[in-house]
Amino acid sequence: MNTMTKYLLLFLLMGFAVTAMSQVDSTAYQLQRNKVNALLAQRSARFGQYQQSLNARTGIFGMQTKKDIKNSNEILRQITLNDNKIFREIKVLMEYKEMQVQQVQNAAIAYNDRIKRYMLAIKKLQDQNQKLRIQVEGAESKQTTTYYPLAGVILVLIIIIFIQAGKIRKLKKSKSVFN
Repeated sequence: MNTMTKYLLLFLLMGFAVTAMSQVDSTAYQLQRNKVNALLAQRSARFGQYQQSLNARTGIFGMQTKKDIKNSNEILRQITLNDNKIFREIKVLMEYKEMQVQQVQNAAIAYNDRIKRYMLAIKKLQDQNQKLRIQVEGAESKQTTTYYPLAGVILVLIIIIFIQAGKIRKLKKSKSVFN
């Protein structure tokens, strides 16, 4: 496996881990929301009971008795206690939300850092690639400049060989004329 494939695989695994963690957090958040909604439903039901208890008049001539007033006060006390529970659960819900926001921010920072490192690695590889291209072009130009003098030397040697061969033929011809 080359390094780029390893980085890609690592990146994907980290993405799956963050997704799994966020699903667990969102499940806990959803459970907390359900708890708050249930408490709000209880509050609404008790408030309806309170309204009924205010209308209850069991006394003589349709008057409220001490028992009616105590019953209304007890329902009101239960509503207040329920409201306190709601506030506590909403606080927990807000903490879940803040935690989720913090996780998203941390993930964004981590992704940005990773992207910056990838960009730096790509830039470094591009610079190295450019240097190698320049070196290859320089080597190719050296080869062509080396070929011209070498071809010239070979040409001069061939000309010298032909000249010498011609002189040797003339000498042989001149020797054969004298013989």
